Amino acid sequence: MLSKTIVIASTWISAALAFSGLARAQGDSARPAGYHVVKTTVLGGPERYNRLTMDSDARRLYIARETLVQVMNVDTGAIAGTITGLKAAHGVALVPELSRAFVTNGGDDSVAMVDVKSLQKIGTVKTGKNPDAIIYDDVSKRIFVMNADSRDATAIDTVSGTAIGTVELGGQPQSAVADGKGSVFVNIADKAEIAEINARTLAAAHHWPLTPCEGPSGLAMDQKNRRLFAACDDKVMVVVDADSGKIVAKPSIGFGPYMTGFDPDTQLVFSSNGAGTLTVIREDSPGRFSVLGNVKTDWLARHMAIDEKTHSVYTVWRCMVARDLSCSRSPPRLSKSSLSASNPTQHL
Repeated sequence: MLSKTIVIASTWISAALAFSGLARAQGDSARPAGYHVVKTTVLGGPERYNRLTMDSDARRLYIARETLVQVMNVDTGAIAGTITGLKAAHGVALVPELSRAFVTNGGDDSVAMVDVKSLQKIGTVKTGKNPDAIIYDDVSKRIFVMNADSRDATAIDTVSGTAIGTVELGGQPQSAVADGKGSVFVNIADKAEIAEINARTLAAAHHWPLTPCEGPSGLAMDQKNRRLFAACDDKVMVVVDADSGKIVAKPSIGFGPYMTGFDPDTQLVFSSNGAGTLTVIREDSPGRFSVLGNVKTDWLARHMAIDEKTHSVYTVWRCMVARDLSCSRSPPRLSKSSLSASNPTQHL
């Protein structure tokens, strides 16, 4: 049986970021798919976190954090390096064949092109307004940047490092996935729909409604079975046929979902939820999905990434640090004082 681990990266305002580990115990029916917390490791730094990107082959986890991206060796827990000089870093996309990374800068409407060996910036590309999610399509060999405020997507040539076109989306884009056949799918949060982009022609091919979904954020895909998994604010994951746009299932997930992930080897779908749970769903068949349960994580642990080699799941969270540097796992009081610098409690 495969050994599976969830590792939780945790950030708190008083200058610490940590990650906790969850492992799967063989034959443990009391835990969803056997997942449970195994450890917590401090990474350091006061910066708020954003999207995670996993490079399973290189054993690296990229953690976007405002002015920098931390690169963690997931086998040792050590920081292998840092990409600096960023402005509101939101996400990272990797181009392995070119040894390059592309990082969205929401603070100045640009993408930084980075050499992953030196972790130094080698170029800058202007985008639309407030670039957020970013993915690489290995069919067209293009980077696609989701611009939240200008409601469009920027396509970037990975070799020249230049913008080659803009796709109008008609709504606010959130997470996106490539299907490996030349299409890019993206959640449109304010329209509760999924848009399909033709990666070659840079045209929006379809807009499919996700009703009754509210505020779709996370998006993952089972490329083999052509299934899209959209996490919705109303505690439901909408499963969509990527060829027809038909909704095939609506399994329940935890409160405050934000990211989704799919492990093709285990056929498990995950939703990381801000209320401190990770929902685990099994794809029994392309038309049937079973909710295995919710793993307890930590408050606001809503970003995630999957290591497909070890079947580990990584997610970040913020918490309050006590004088002994232990981490409170209780929800914050949503008051003015809880958001002030003098009272270092968790918030986004």
